[in-house]
Amino acid sequence: MSKVKVTLVKSTIKKTERIKRTVQALGLRKVHSTAEHTVTPQIKGMIDAVNHLIKVENI
Repeated sequence: MSKVKVTLVKSTIKKTERIKRTVQALGLRKVHSTAEHTVTPQIKGMIDAVNHLIKVENI
């Protein structure tokens, strides 16, 4: 399985509660925080839901 590095590049201020919880579930708290994840269907879905706020890099 491949791994991805996810970085929050935009703030979640004025976003819906659902988006805020998705970003938090990805392990991101502040802008420019980074988390590494193994790509699963659940993680891929979360990344697709908040792709306008994050940057994704393959490892």
